[in-house]
Amino acid sequence: MANDHRLGILLISTTPPERLPELARLCEELGFDEIWLAEDYFFYGGFTGVGQALAATERIRVGLGVVSCVARHPAVAAMEIASLGRAFPGRFLSGIGHGVPAWVQQMGLAPRSPMRALEEAVTAIRTLLTTREPQTSEGTYFTLRDVALFHPPLANVPLYLGVIGEKGCELAGRIADGNVLSVLAPTEYVSWARSLGLRGMSQAGRSGSFSVPTFVLTAVDHDRARARTAVRQSLAFYLNAVGPTPLTGVIGINDMVAELIAAGGYEALLDGMPDDWVDVLAISGTPDEAAARIEQYWAAGADSVILSPQPAESAESQLKLIAGDVLPRLNR
Repeated sequence: MANDHRLGILLISTTPPERLPELARLCEELGFDEIWLAEDYFFYGGFTGVGQALAATERIRVGLGVVSCVARHPAVAAMEIASLGRAFPGRFLSGIGHGVPAWVQQMGLAPRSPMRALEEAVTAIRTLLTTREPQTSEGTYFTLRDVALFHPPLANVPLYLGVIGEKGCELAGRIADGNVLSVLAPTEYVSWARSLGLRGMSQAGRSGSFSVPTFVLTAVDHDRARARTAVRQSLAFYLNAVGPTPLTGVIGINDMVAELIAAGGYEALLDGMPDDWVDVLAISGTPDEAAARIEQYWAAGADSVILSPQPAESAESQLKLIAGDVLPRLNR
């Protein structure tokens, strides 16, 4: 598959950590290009999970999307990133974000200005990864005093943000190599976020490529109705959890999302969401339909489409079905 048209799998947070190595090996054996893990609090540790997946495989790239910028001091995050980058050169992709507000608040770490905290953290991480001289800086949220990595990476480790708003997407272009896009992102949002990232790059005088790996809720089945039912349930869960956001605002459904949440949350969303929401917010249906939808995401600018198989209890069967019946249908 072309380097700018990759297909990956998200190993969701409910996956028991002891199963990550076998699932990572399966993804590699089936021919996927990437594996992504998310550090959702308080499931499995993101860096630990990535290390397990990398150690269990030989060629596949493994991404972390994303770790909260306030859950670890940037010097500690840089140390973790550098260690994985050295141990598995060219295979680790690291994402940094705000973190889900509710989880961050549970730890008493919510910053007054999440955007400033994120920019400070990522700037410090990149500096430590690329500079061998000890660094001293005093920021609003993070302090470095003569900090240098003893084992810096031997090659570049891509740093992505994981943000959804206009300012965040522009910031990704200014300070990062890309932006990891959340589930619920329609193709319209992918194009919008990528254009903002490129604008941020231009503002910062940066050149090169800008990556937008995109997580997408996915269910594939020769029984079209069964696949759409599985995705519909997941969409209702996520829409109820996050509410109206720029992800759904870009296609003009935020008012209806808010109305359904107010009318009864998950159940109201499950019963009341229009069928076309399944079409635009997910990948679902037959292998032919799934392949066509993946190519739409690529065409919108998602260089890497990261499938999140639904339902979770049939992850292996979904992986095998996608590899056997969807991959051969894609234009490579």
